[in-house]
Amino acid sequence: MLEIPDTKGSITRALPNLWRASELPGLRSAGIKSDGIETGFPGLDDVLFDQGWPRTGLTELLLDDPGIGELTLLASALASLSATEERLIAWIAPPFVPFAPALAAVGIDVSKMLLVYPDNHADALWTFEQVLKTGACSALLGWLAEHELKFAEIRRLQFAARQGRTWAGLFRPTTAAGNASPAELRLRLWPRPGGLQLDVIKRRGGWPLSGIELDFDADIDTRSCLDTRHPADESCSG
Repeated sequence: MLEIPDTKGSITRALPNLWRASELPGLRSAGIKSDGIETGFPGLDDVLFDQGWPRTGLTELLLDDPGIGELTLLASALASLSATEERLIAWIAPPFVPFAPALAAVGIDVSKMLLVYPDNHADALWTFEQVLKTGACSALLGWLAEHELKFAEIRRLQFAARQGRTWAGLFRPTTAAGNASPAELRLRLWPRPGGLQLDVIKRRGGWPLSGIELDFDADIDTRSCLDTRHPADESCSG
């Protein structure tokens, strides 16, 4: 029977300066600078290649049910973009109407919100891609029909986001975690009391991570309104 010798110990003894992936430090502690959009959660920023959300490109947020805190997770970045850029923030086919008072309460300029409700997947995909290509938006949040979404279509959205210098967020179900994706960053979100738990499925410059716990601000009553369904007449489209 063929025996394979255990050379791991001998290699590491012979090469004491050998880099080990398990010893990869957080990017912030490693002194690496980047141009990302801060998430508002320093612990999350520290494990992301851009030290925050990618300023251009595609981010996937995977969750089973809308309203678990996903918009609260994005609120700090959206507020920053709406304050520092003249460009719009687009919402393509959101599952519920964004609540303008809650958006304004966390510093998001609702006058820069663009809401689009296409009739079908093809129209939503076309709108998503064309809005990205124009470069008119600093950020775009989109919800597409998962059962119709193809890898090639996601690739087109990624290219369009880079072309338009836009941070694009694509919301998908957690079942999509097992499917390949060209997105620069993929996060799986789980609800937990007072915040979220997330797994980093894919990130630039590092391995996947699991079990990251995020606590929302003490003013949770205001922030949680972002992720609650509200009447259409109170939306930022009104």
